[in-house]
Amino acid sequence: AETRNTRWMMTCHMIVCSIKIPTATMRCTVAMPLANGSTPNLVTLDGLVDGRDGHFALDFPARDDAIHPLVRVHSACKTGDVLGSLRCDCGPQLRESLNAFARYGGLLIYLEQEGRGIGLNRKIDAYKKQDEGYDTFEANRVLGFRDDERDYIVAAQILNALLPGRAIRLLTNNPEKAKSLEQYGIRVTECVPTGVYVSTANRRYLVAKRYAGHRFNLDPNLSANHLEP
Repeated sequence: AETRNTRWMMTCHMIVCSIKIPTATMRCTVAMPLANGSTPNLVTLDGLVDGRDGHFALDFPARDDAIHPLVRVHSACKTGDVLGSLRCDCGPQLRESLNAFARYGGLLIYLEQEGRGIGLNRKIDAYKKQDEGYDTFEANRVLGFRDDERDYIVAAQILNALLPGRAIRLLTNNPEKAKSLEQYGIRVTECVPTGVYVSTANRRYLVAKRYAGHRFNLDPNLSANHLEP
């Protein structure tokens, strides 16, 4: 499993397409002391194409400006990030990312894309369908949505504003996220896998993600985090 992850990271870089996207500008920057002892800058931005209020970035000082910065593009999950729900792995992935950034520096982009882009109320509707026996993607389809309704143009705008012209290392198990960013002109040199956070409540969810193409092994003892720059 570790060999497959390593091979995937080496081949994650793709051909960059030159899709023109609007320019975003920094609106406000404030120091944000966190419970893990770090104090990144929280940055809000103007000019984001979807007009949603809720996107932001946490900019952690990098240890070495010469390396490609580590970036996590994290979609909001109120049930996982805020409540600590065990139905998904979003909360543990967010905490892992914050701890990695506290140690190595980097950028967390937090997108208001609840429920893979369908919103909180519809995500709860999907949870109800999951309780009836559908997996996380089937539930979306039953409700009339695609498996994943997210778009990462806003993340690309934020990267262009905060890390202009920089290639990045992307903290993700999802190759489609890297591919989407590269469509908007962001160069991803490496995909760094997160840990695997398996519980009785989320195992079926993780199995569905694995079959959908996410790159991880469901045995947490075989999951490797390559966070060193």
